[in-house]
Amino acid sequence: MQSKVLRIPRNYVDVRHRRKSTQSLNNNDYQYLQRTRIPMLHFQASLPRLPIPKLEKTCERYLAGQKPLLIEEAFRKTKDNVNRFATTAGPKLQQLLKEKDSKNKHTSYISDPWFDMYLRDRVPLPINYNPLLLMNPDPKGAYNDQLIRTTNLVISSLRFMKSLRAQLLEPEIFHLNPSKSDTETFRTVASLSPSIISTYVAYAFKAFPLDMSQYGGLFGATRIPETGKDRIYRNEKSRHLLVVRNGHLYSVEVLNSAGEIEQPETLLARFKHVLEDTRPPAESPLGLLTTENRDTWAKIRYHLSEIGNEKALRKVDSALFCLCLDNQTSNPDQPIPTIRNFLFGDGTNRWFDKSFSLIVAKDGTTGINFEHSWGDGVAVLRYFQEIYKETLSTPFVHPGMQPRDNNKSADVVKTIEFKLDDRIREGVLTAQKHHSTITDSLDMNYLKYDGINKNICKKQKISPDSIMQLGFQLAFFKQHSKFVATYESCSTAAFRHGRTETMRPCTVATKEFCETIERKQNPASPAELRAIMDKCSMLHGQLTKDAAMGQGFDRHLFGLRHTAELNDIPMPCIFEDPSYAALNHNILSTSTLSSPALLAGGFGPVVKDGYGIGYNIQEKFLGSVVTSYKQHRNGNEFINCLQSAFEDIADVLKKSNPLAN
Repeated sequence: MQSKVLRIPRNYVDVRHRRKSTQSLNNNDYQYLQRTRIPMLHFQASLPRLPIPKLEKTCERYLAGQKPLLIEEAFRKTKDNVNRFATTAGPKLQQLLKEKDSKNKHTSYISDPWFDMYLRDRVPLPINYNPLLLMNPDPKGAYNDQLIRTTNLVISSLRFMKSLRAQLLEPEIFHLNPSKSDTETFRTVASLSPSIISTYVAYAFKAFPLDMSQYGGLFGATRIPETGKDRIYRNEKSRHLLVVRNGHLYSVEVLNSAGEIEQPETLLARFKHVLEDTRPPAESPLGLLTTENRDTWAKIRYHLSEIGNEKALRKVDSALFCLCLDNQTSNPDQPIPTIRNFLFGDGTNRWFDKSFSLIVAKDGTTGINFEHSWGDGVAVLRYFQEIYKETLSTPFVHPGMQPRDNNKSADVVKTIEFKLDDRIREGVLTAQKHHSTITDSLDMNYLKYDGINKNICKKQKISPDSIMQLGFQLAFFKQHSKFVATYESCSTAAFRHGRTETMRPCTVATKEFCETIERKQNPASPAELRAIMDKCSMLHGQLTKDAAMGQGFDRHLFGLRHTAELNDIPMPCIFEDPSYAALNHNILSTSTLSSPALLAGGFGPVVKDGYGIGYNIQEKFLGSVVTSYKQHRNGNEFINCLQSAFEDIADVLKKSNPLAN
């Protein structure tokens, strides 16, 4: 199981060909968010394939990742296993992996087994897989009204969807030097270059096109539970949203019979109709079933179909996305209750199987909770940013706008009715108990530290991400006096059908820093500590670059192990080594992303005795949301240690280079 929210190395995409005002729109302009000059999939054919690293390099990197975690004797045994693997089973598995890869040049060697891994896991989706992105509020207070913000976000979502499906969305590009590549000159040259070489033309501008194959999973998709392995269902013809309020499920039509987005006044009226539904909360909110173990839910869902709910389930599954209208409000000074609610809540007002759920609370607080099997977050982050930017700059619905719908609301806003029996009702109650037990056991803590920020790191000429990761290592060392397997997610979207690679932030350098700064006798000087810190940053940068270029070791070893299983080859000693299991038991699972739209991100621990750390580095502070299970870890103590760790790091930065603070 892997960290949920990706760190995606990309610049915020400027939107071109945007209207000057809502009044100047004709209907055709209203339908699309963007009209790209460079065809959306222009770079896809020339994207490089995800490389399979050399076996000897993977063995070297694996040992480097193990070294700070193992005592000398254990490391020696692991090294013996690795050397044996490199000269016996390893070369054969490498050959088989390469042969399979050469026969599937349309994709990457990791794509299919990675999808399979997600869909076969039987654990519940909330906490274990579905992550949360919490959106910044609209600075224009009146636009945070629940009805107004909902309608604006839905309109921008539909405009994004239609641009995507018409291939009018701008290609996803990481601009290493925006002043050179995020320009009209680049767009002109790139659009005129043949698709088969266009990626390499972009490289000349220091622009790096990213894979967009996952974008099709955003809309009209649902993960269907089935015993043993789930499947992903997609429908590109649906015209409705699944709306959940007070546990009731609604089908709300948002596209007309021609597939066009309904007018703002019309959509305003339809969501107003849902919000004015005065029925009490549902007695058996079926969304709770999506919080269950996947096999348990699969059996109940099959029974739902058997008793005559096929049509209702099809309506849920085919919806463009899920819109959750919550009754809660938020306190900006106490973000944890909101993050908890948006990450998992009580399960009554969610349908966690949908590709993503747009959640809007009573006070307009907004977030995205997304199912993870279909993609790694690149598409979700892009969508998240685009709708936020448009709703701030040029919203379609304004305070005082009057709802108007030419259709009867009952014809276009329909409650999705399910036939229930005692088995279903009992299943809902059981799911509620299971979900409550799990969520009650989850602790969540938040740290906002303003002693270090992005600007200070820039002046100090040190990587902000390496500083954050060093803080996590030092905090855990302060708490437990040891080092553990640490995961940082890194996107490999620069390659065709790339997924993610693991970056291992616990290194020999971070271990040296933690042990040195915590040394009570013969303490090191600030200059000595700063020298080690710079070494940490340099190594961190190299590991990040390796991971982004497909040169980590985790996915390669995963592919080799999967190859052994596929070919009924006895499991090589490297994978039977306890140190391999320990390295993949990620006690510190970390992930970050940077976006002007993002207020916070969060996800659950990936192991019972672990911490899930969603973090971001802002202009004025560092922020971390830390989740853990109360029985296994003391999250509040870890946060206190993290505060102390950042204070120690800030002190080293200040004393070693005081003019840069």
